[in-house]
Amino acid sequence: MEKNSEKSALGKLGAAWGILGLTLIFGRGLVCLYPYVEELPESTFVWFHWVALAVSLLFMGYAEGYKGFQLKFSPRAAARARYLRDNPTPVSVTFAPLFCMGFFHATRKRKIVAYGLTTMIVLLIVLVRELPQPWRGIVDAGVLLGLGWGMVSVWMFAFKALVEKDYDVSPETPDA
Repeated sequence: MEKNSEKSALGKLGAAWGILGLTLIFGRGLVCLYPYVEELPESTFVWFHWVALAVSLLFMGYAEGYKGFQLKFSPRAAARARYLRDNPTPVSVTFAPLFCMGFFHATRKRKIVAYGLTTMIVLLIVLVRELPQPWRGIVDAGVLLGLGWGMVSVWMFAFKALVEKDYDVSPETPDA
């Protein structure tokens, strides 16, 4: 009996750490990007800057926030947090945020997507850093919208996955 309560406590800790860790990762991104967006009002904008800002917000809101996070990443990360809650191991609990992102104990396809997407994001960060203002702020405004949307959607799906009895999203683990 005591073994099951320890497993249950470890699983709940792992699920909470997974979601909190994702929040910290995304939150750090939001905090780092915000100053570049905050500088935008100091920039001299002409009509094409306004068009670029609108396109950045619309594109990143749709592609990153809605399609990337809300439809794909967030439901899967929440399913993996739920799986972790029910099947904790010391390694998966310790590295719960990375587990929820699909970096390990995942299908081959999920790991390829996780590592590939992370590599692409790092390369884009390096490239965008080189942009002068207002272009960097314009790009970062779109990323800020998408990332903020993503963080909120992770919380919403995590709540559903961890509170509701049924949650019909595959965690894409080798044994699921």
